[in-house]
Amino acid sequence: MLIFENWKKIFVFLVSVFAIVFVIPNFSSNNFRDNVLPKFINLGEIRLGLDLQGGSYLLLKVQAEALQVDRLNNIASEVRMKLRQSDPKIGYKNISVENNSLNFELINSNNYERAVGLIREIDNSLIIEGEEDLFIKIMLSEIKIKEIEDYAILQSIEIIRRRVDEVGTNEPIIQRQGDDRILVQLPGLDDPERIKRLLGKTARMNFRLVNETASIDEALSGRVPPGSDLLFEVNEETGENSFPHIVFKRIGVSGDELIDANPTVDQNNQPVVSLRFDSSGSRKFGDLTSKNVGKRFAIVLDGEVISAPVIREPITGGSGQISGNFTFETASDLAVLLRAGALPAPLTILEERSVGPSLGEDSITAGMYAAIIALLLVIVYMLVIYGFRFGVAANISLIINLLLILSLLGVLDATLTLPGLAGIALTVGMAVDANVLIFERIREESRSGRSNIGAIDNGFKEAFRTIVDANITTLIAAIILFQFGSGPVKGFAVTLALGVITTMFTSLLLSRALITIWYNRFKPSSLNI
Repeated sequence: MLIFENWKKIFVFLVSVFAIVFVIPNFSSNNFRDNVLPKFINLGEIRLGLDLQGGSYLLLKVQAEALQVDRLNNIASEVRMKLRQSDPKIGYKNISVENNSLNFELINSNNYERAVGLIREIDNSLIIEGEEDLFIKIMLSEIKIKEIEDYAILQSIEIIRRRVDEVGTNEPIIQRQGDDRILVQLPGLDDPERIKRLLGKTARMNFRLVNETASIDEALSGRVPPGSDLLFEVNEETGENSFPHIVFKRIGVSGDELIDANPTVDQNNQPVVSLRFDSSGSRKFGDLTSKNVGKRFAIVLDGEVISAPVIREPITGGSGQISGNFTFETASDLAVLLRAGALPAPLTILEERSVGPSLGEDSITAGMYAAIIALLLVIVYMLVIYGFRFGVAANISLIINLLLILSLLGVLDATLTLPGLAGIALTVGMAVDANVLIFERIREESRSGRSNIGAIDNGFKEAFRTIVDANITTLIAAIILFQFGSGPVKGFAVTLALGVITTMFTSLLLSRALITIWYNRFKPSSLNI
């Protein structure tokens, strides 16, 4: 009598039931899933990737270098304050941020040690280099740079998620990839250009007074007054910088103090964006408008002037409106950007792919036909080569193997891609190969004169090591592909890894359970394999 422990039979039975039950949502109608199936079973519904469902794929790079410059500029402001407030005052000149370092020159070399000590009080991790006790160079440490980059990535992911959610995209995938990249997958997206516009803006907004005494012509020729910036208002029709404005560098109110922004219409039925500030922003906005009635102030977004209206009266209620050459969509997009918050650093698009829904549907259809044809051919082959008894056991194992992969993909919330379908097809080959190894070993043992029980028992035992070794090496390759690959490569790696696990289960446990139950029940005189 062949031995197969009861706990193993129970385990095989439960896993097989799991495979059958949790694959049901993928082959049933929406009405059946919503009204008949329990909610926990609906966890098994597979999420399709962009190449099967259609949508957009974006690989973004976070330009964290800009944050280093911002941090050094902040340090420069603190250095100025420290040196001016020291007693006695420490003189300096030519302070500037260049090549990721803050540089300045002391007037008196005797103040070098004092200056370094004051700089250490600002941030003890700063790298400070001196030359002739006059020239000081300040740099950020590697640890600090890494902290800044990590912050930029995590904050950018959160802001991107808010912006995408505001647009209503279905089940977006937003995740970190590598040190400075973010992967954004937007299934079913029908307007990728709009998302690119939303993600391409840093959305740093502020309110600044216009320098109305300065000459536009002189500024355009390169002579911008100290303490001011030459900025342009973009012509919405041409997309070009058409209207120059000279604005003070000092920020009156920052966009960080906004708590809400919504698209609406003004009394002329023109699209505008309504703003609401927090308590600090309300106070600053009220002071700005109260002290500058009759003057113009510029609304600046990412270095461009949206509009520069005249302050007609004080605005003290903590709310206001941005008007400009808006359409209803651009007003809505600006509101989305302001509600979601500013990105800590600019983003650049490194890779972009878009797939239409019809192409995705064709891929699913082609993949299903290929899988069905391959499965039928394998079933026929196993029945012909190994006979009805062993062929049926192998085919049941193969079918459960496929169902188990699909169930796991759904329960683990993995995404099935076109390369993932290739991984499933490869799994079919591996599953068949494992059964071939076992059955060929059983055939050899039977021909060498062993008893039926000895042939079956030895066949599984001898093939065990070969199957495990082959699948473990494949699993290692899949893990490496998943760790270092991107996009489609990861989809292939996921299904390949799941296929390795399910193949070892079905070939070493399920096949043996089926053959053991059959043999102990019918006790055939010969195996006929």
